[in-house]
Amino acid sequence: MMSWPDDDVILFDGVCVFCSRWVNFVVTRDVEKRFRFTTIQSPYGARLARALGIDPDDPDTNAVIHRGSAHLQSDAALTVLSTLPGWRWARALRRVPRPLRDAVYRIVARNRYKIFGKYDACMVPDAELRARVIE
Repeated sequence: MMSWPDDDVILFDGVCVFCSRWVNFVVTRDVEKRFRFTTIQSPYGARLARALGIDPDDPDTNAVIHRGSAHLQSDAALTVLSTLPGWRWARALRRVPRPLRDAVYRIVARNRYKIFGKYDACMVPDAELRARVIE
């Protein structure tokens, strides 16, 4: 796993409706305000994406930096979920073999715009979220 100097950063596709809803899901449950967020379309997010081997112009995964390590695809989602109050049970899903978890993840990722839609521009965060966004 690659190391990154900032910790607890979620990289996401800011024009993806599903991805933006994922961020809102995390924000409402992250009572400790542990996670910060960056869109892949921002300069910081694009730099992080490239460091992780993700094409910023055609992202195929979200990512999270947690405890100094990068997590991609299903590992990213499960890492975030398992830190949220009431969602620690998500750790058990790591018992599902990663190739199977990631195959399902990739199907959703490839079809996310068709299924959930796409914004014309990145979502505009409210004041509370703006304090947790890295650009």
